[in-house]
Amino acid sequence: MGERLAIHGGPPVRSVMLPYGRQQIEEDDAAAVVETLRSEWLTTGPRVAEFERLVAERVGTRYAVAVSSGTAALHAAAFAAGISPGDEVILPPLTFAATANAVLYLGATPVFADVRADTLNVDPVCVAEKLTSRTRAIVAVDFAGHPCDLDALREISRGRGLVLIEDAAHALGAQYGGRAVGGQAHLTTFSFHPVKHITTGEGGMVVSNDPALAERAISFRNHGITSEAADRFRDGEWHYEMVDLGFNYRLTDLQCALGLSQLRKLDRFLARRQAIAARYREALAGVPGVTLQSIERNVRHAWHIFPILLDLDRFAADRRAIFAAFRAEGIGVNVHYIPVYWHPYYQRLGYTKGLCPVTEAVYERLLTLPLFPAMEDRDVEDVITAVTKVLGYFCR
Repeated sequence: MGERLAIHGGPPVRSVMLPYGRQQIEEDDAAAVVETLRSEWLTTGPRVAEFERLVAERVGTRYAVAVSSGTAALHAAAFAAGISPGDEVILPPLTFAATANAVLYLGATPVFADVRADTLNVDPVCVAEKLTSRTRAIVAVDFAGHPCDLDALREISRGRGLVLIEDAAHALGAQYGGRAVGGQAHLTTFSFHPVKHITTGEGGMVVSNDPALAERAISFRNHGITSEAADRFRDGEWHYEMVDLGFNYRLTDLQCALGLSQLRKLDRFLARRQAIAARYREALAGVPGVTLQSIERNVRHAWHIFPILLDLDRFAADRRAIFAAFRAEGIGVNVHYIPVYWHPYYQRLGYTKGLCPVTEAVYERLLTLPLFPAMEDRDVEDVITAVTKVLGYFCR
């Protein structure tokens, strides 16, 4: 046993809780929003088109479609892909529920494929095993910011005529094979939630190089209507047609103004995330009972989160007790994610535990350490100190 833990009455590493993630909003971000607030367009205006253009330029795609959340992006991408009742969509369960929910929204069936124990991304071998005559699409998740095995997944998709959707909510700024994540699947989705690489408050984006897929996503985010209000205003036209049952998933000019300001800082934010991750990996590589996510040689990791895996046989405590001890030390650890099909709603649909044994074993061992650009060096060192203190105390 080591130093007395805060949970047992000892002094905490930090007096103020350090969250696992947080936005970084600066004065120019606020000024950009205020400027738009005083403009003629609060929504469906020029800031939206500008944000879409610059995101597309950044990720190397022909089209980008701004929507109101990362979940809306997944829903719009699934709709654009033509997913419908009776279809099956293969995806990993180690993700936020929205990835699978978007499939359910369209009446299709999520089919869960297990992940690799090293990268924590979906295993293409398991994807291939799940293929049936009803499979319509594959949704791959770039877990923590590590791009999935796009080469293998593209090969599977090509061979069966499937749509490949990349859920890159964690991976804005990541690279696979020397190319930016975004244009290497049929459709890729991003999230601009406050804990992500840049934020619009809430918001998301669908990107693609396929004009037909982009057009379907554009219509879907606007009630299924074939024209935009700004275009009708510009052209002096009133007539429009609703051709699909879409949703109001529009992102406002206010939010896009914030997004534009944040996008200019993306490289700085990425560099800071990578520096923090590098320091963690250096300091934690030799800590007994800790395994780090493997990084493939052909990727640039975007480090949305920093997961660690605990070898619980090495500790005289379970993950819940270790989690509570970190929180008592002022370190806001989290867990990403509960396997989707473990949630009560999915259990009621007939999914059962045991479907993806690697995912389930990984989940039981996962902890997420704080990582966001506004962290100072002393914050990073506090996390490392807490890891050494807590795990050293419980280490057998």
